[in-house]
Amino acid sequence: MSGAGGGRFEPDRLDDQAYLVEGDPSGMLRSVASSAAQVRAAYRSAVENGVARVGRDGRPRAIVVAGIGASALVGDVLEALCRYGAPVPVVTVRGHRLPGWVGAADLVIAVSRSGRTEETVAVTAEAVRRGCALVGAGAPDTPLSALVERAGGPYAPVGGATGVAGQPRATLWSLMVPPILAAAALGLVSAGESEFESVAKRLEDLAHRCRPSSEAFINPGKTLAMELAGTLPVIWGTSPLAAAAAHGLAGRLSEDAGYPAIWGELPEAAHSQIVTFDGPFAGRDIFADPFADEPGESPRLRLFLLRDAEEHPQVTGSRTAAVRLAEDRGVPVSEILAEGAHPLERFAALAGLCDYASVYLALGYGMDPASAMAATELQARISQ
Repeated sequence: MSGAGGGRFEPDRLDDQAYLVEGDPSGMLRSVASSAAQVRAAYRSAVENGVARVGRDGRPRAIVVAGIGASALVGDVLEALCRYGAPVPVVTVRGHRLPGWVGAADLVIAVSRSGRTEETVAVTAEAVRRGCALVGAGAPDTPLSALVERAGGPYAPVGGATGVAGQPRATLWSLMVPPILAAAALGLVSAGESEFESVAKRLEDLAHRCRPSSEAFINPGKTLAMELAGTLPVIWGTSPLAAAAAHGLAGRLSEDAGYPAIWGELPEAAHSQIVTFDGPFAGRDIFADPFADEPGESPRLRLFLLRDAEEHPQVTGSRTAAVRLAEDRGVPVSEILAEGAHPLERFAALAGLCDYASVYLALGYGMDPASAMAATELQARISQ
């Protein structure tokens, strides 16, 4: 099957060990496999750098997470963790300016892998001027770290900012742990050493099951990549946390494989995106070879449901009906159920699998998953 750039997805590439090394020169697969180590190292770093001291002055009126791209996903996850049980709202700013209502009663958590992201640095500088409490996570000795430390806030440094390790999506867990630990110190979420260790063990299990040497027919990461290939993915989460994982998968598909996707959250997606099942990219012959190209054929929709055990009963009904409707329209459906007792562990189960699938999809199309030529060119044009 052909991809957006004219490349062809070759399933056999995913079991070619020599190719997986050659096609991934920056080591994106190794980076995904390091997720458990990132969790443990980030927890130690956050504790050692005093992130928990944000709780000494009591709870803020609101938490504002400033970030761009994968760094901003941290805010989505934190908001999902806090949404129903915490008395403090969490909002994410993906731009240059703070909302007008943000002030000295609020906590701003600034997240930037490079520590130099223009938008995040601008928002952090504005937060300093308004007298907000600050927490930061990112590369040390950068404009962001200087702003946070000058304001007296804790800063959790994330090292190794060269190569693929300098890309936010490759170090998501290093960036995510400090903000969640800050929220735990404020009594907004239950997340301590034991919870983060459970997350790390879940990610280690995924690393074993999705390792490159594991053949595609038993490797869930490779299987999901093959289900994604040649489709226009519609990715729905059945809870706020699952929706954050859906958002993350859509972002990774774009960055790793240059692959477009639609993401949403039930029940809202069942009111709006469901109409795509009657559109020009809807079903094809259910007996057709999924890996066969047909002249002039466009990619076809495939529904990917990221399921959370804590979904609302009404959402369960919407999900069941949507699956039946998709099948009636000839739209294939893949369902992925989150495993784990703690919400953060369940997010890790979904996000970790999706990370592997995205990288394997890129490699199946013959693409370097660390390449981002269009993004680099755009930034160069903006800076001119």
